[in-house]
Amino acid sequence: VLEAGILALIAFSPVGWALVELQHPVLLQTVSTIYLLAATGLLLASRGTEIRLRRQAALGLCVDLAAASGAMLATHGAETAVAVLLLFNIGAGALILTWQAGIGFATAAAAMLLGEFIYARLFEAQLVRPLAETVMFSVTYLATAILCYLLGKQMSESQELAERRSEELANLAEVNELVIRRMRTGVLVVDSQHRIRVCNEAGWALMGRPSPEQRSLAEIAPALHESLGRWRRGRGEIPKGLVLAEGAPEVLPRFVPLNVAEGLFLIFLDDSRIFSSRAEELTLATLGRLSASIAHEIRNPLSSINYAVQLLEESEQVPDADRRLLEIIHNQCQRMNGIVQNILGLARREASQPESIDLNQFARRFVDDYRASHPLETDVLQAIPKNASVSSLADPRHLHQVVTILVHNALTYGRMPGQPARVALAVEQEGPGRPPQLSVIDRGPGIPPAVAERLFAPFYTTSEHGTGLGLYIARQLCEANQCSLRFVPVPGGGACFTITLPLGGALAGSKVTELTR
Repeated sequence: VLEAGILALIAFSPVGWALVELQHPVLLQTVSTIYLLAATGLLLASRGTEIRLRRQAALGLCVDLAAASGAMLATHGAETAVAVLLLFNIGAGALILTWQAGIGFATAAAAMLLGEFIYARLFEAQLVRPLAETVMFSVTYLATAILCYLLGKQMSESQELAERRSEELANLAEVNELVIRRMRTGVLVVDSQHRIRVCNEAGWALMGRPSPEQRSLAEIAPALHESLGRWRRGRGEIPKGLVLAEGAPEVLPRFVPLNVAEGLFLIFLDDSRIFSSRAEELTLATLGRLSASIAHEIRNPLSSINYAVQLLEESEQVPDADRRLLEIIHNQCQRMNGIVQNILGLARREASQPESIDLNQFARRFVDDYRASHPLETDVLQAIPKNASVSSLADPRHLHQVVTILVHNALTYGRMPGQPARVALAVEQEGPGRPPQLSVIDRGPGIPPAVAERLFAPFYTTSEHGTGLGLYIARQLCEANQCSLRFVPVPGGGACFTITLPLGGALAGSKVTELTR
């Protein structure tokens, strides 16, 4: 548009007559008018995709070459100025167009200059510019087109790289925000006035879910506000556990300076229950290794004592009064051997080997085997299979051990005073596609709620003859097989322990990792 305006000024203004010698004024006026209209139309239409912009640039270069050719024919002495102006058009087009198009238009411009030189030498009597000038302009057009194309390519690649990095940064920011929002640790960002700038879901919950309009830490959590103030004053004391809201758990705050210049501070609120759980896990792991070591050392002398008692019982020289003492020793040796077996089972973590199991057949076979190896006398143990076939995927050895623990507990504790125990091993499945369940049900006195809360805690027992490890080991074995074990109170009295197993084939091709806790 600027070049077309200059041509129009030369063609229609007296200033142009003073600057340039016009050989064909009417031709220059016609060319400048058409050129100005075409350039203005292309400028107004230059809104669209990259492909449309390239088409407009190509069309614009065609118009530029035609107008430059007409201007050279209509004037005398302005050829060099027109050739210099055309240089910018060639370079700008090469930035947008493909390299083939850019080289093509540069070649066309060089051909146009050469054609104008030949025309002037043949048909004009006045002295024309030397051929070297035409050749130099032609080479300059080609060099400018190549350099501008390379520059445009580099700019395009830089822009694409910047856009990709921008998208990656945006995605990373979303991931970071999601991670922080889903963290179990509360995260707060506060300024120097102790006003909350950022708060994740865990921090909002630990502070008692205040209103979003509340931003002052002194109003929401005065104890945390005071603790942060003492930390900023540099007293060097370790923050103590705080309860920030009624009904909320105790938290352990940690303070980190985020941006000293802006006075921002980062606060981490750790739920003290997590630390307690980790400490308990470490204690249990250490206790398990220590107990296994002690149990292994006890096992050898215990076997010797038990063998000696058996020999004394076979002797005829032992008085009948002392045989009662030998019986007590033998029973206590058996009890201690059971404790040692439980502790060693707790310490040894065997990797589960899942197999497809028909739960109906498993329940029937277990009841038959248990009756054969454990005389029940008046007690009742029965299997209640489901009509349809129910399959699952678990380690049969682990499942047998878990059910043995549950059935033994039910026969021992699940009986009313003076009555035989009635225990059922039931197979259940709520519907197709639902996980199957294996339940051990008794009709005993039931389990008090206070005791039910700690049923699966290690070493917790209400019996003077128990170790408190049976249900704990059963739950650990279930978790090793991706099963769940829970206690369900039975209405009207009794207890029910339900094992929820994965569907048959749900874990096909996968390996259940060894339990490490």
